[in-house]
Amino acid sequence: MNQRKPYLSDISDARWALIEPTLTAWRQARLDRRPTGQPASHDLRDIFNAILYVNRTGIAWKYLPHDFPPYNTVYSYYAAWRDEGIFAQLNYELTGLARVKEGRQAEPTACVMDTQSIKTSTSVPLTSQGTDAAKKIVGRKRGIVTDTLGLILAVAVAAAGLSDNVIGTKLLSQTKTTYPSISKTWVDTGFKNTAIEHGAKLGIDVEVVSRKPDTRGFQVVKRRWVVERSLGWLMLYRRLARDYETLPTSSQAMIYLASINNLTKRITDEITPTWRGTY
Repeated sequence: MNQRKPYLSDISDARWALIEPTLTAWRQARLDRRPTGQPASHDLRDIFNAILYVNRTGIAWKYLPHDFPPYNTVYSYYAAWRDEGIFAQLNYELTGLARVKEGRQAEPTACVMDTQSIKTSTSVPLTSQGTDAAKKIVGRKRGIVTDTLGLILAVAVAAAGLSDNVIGTKLLSQTKTTYPSISKTWVDTGFKNTAIEHGAKLGIDVEVVSRKPDTRGFQVVKRRWVVERSLGWLMLYRRLARDYETLPTSSQAMIYLASINNLTKRITDEITPTWRGTY
């Protein structure tokens, strides 16, 4: 790794030890297929730190500081890891470790599901945007599934005009494929019969949890607060405060990346610095 002054977003030695084997195996497989036999010219940790920097600060790729590898190299690695499911794989592996550390089984049996409509930047293609009429937001809708600890299990991103049912059925299928042990999920009232019936076909009991109608203002809703807190955690990453990605798959990758960052800190008992007091 380059001997440079570290950034707050840089990954520590302990956290890198959790990630490095997967990324090294991926790179070695690529090198073995390279006809020239030339070795890679950039350090994997530097590349991963550069991706974390973009995710945490929200800058455009071209604005990466010059002490990182070239931005086009960093992006090419990011795009490959996105397209080949490396971020999703890391998230899966680290979620199991984090659950075991908390005294749980590696595979969860229950989860919580929710969606969030988010505004998009001007660079996002109109074909992948939509309007959430209920929340009056033009942009995209991100759906996540978490376990009962709030750890992200599945992610889906689509145009904001899509209903929660459409995104919910996709999330349920994705979750059941990755975690066959899941048999229960809690959702809000945005998910109707379509999601409930689809869950039943998959062997998942979908329970709709409603707010108390006689209580005004803020209230902590059974189980749903867990996934809502996880959506709040994502807002610490400026790249996720608005959707800047051309592809919905890039939006999903950025969410997985934030989750990976949180999981590694959770496993190693490190603290996530806030923006307050860092200047």
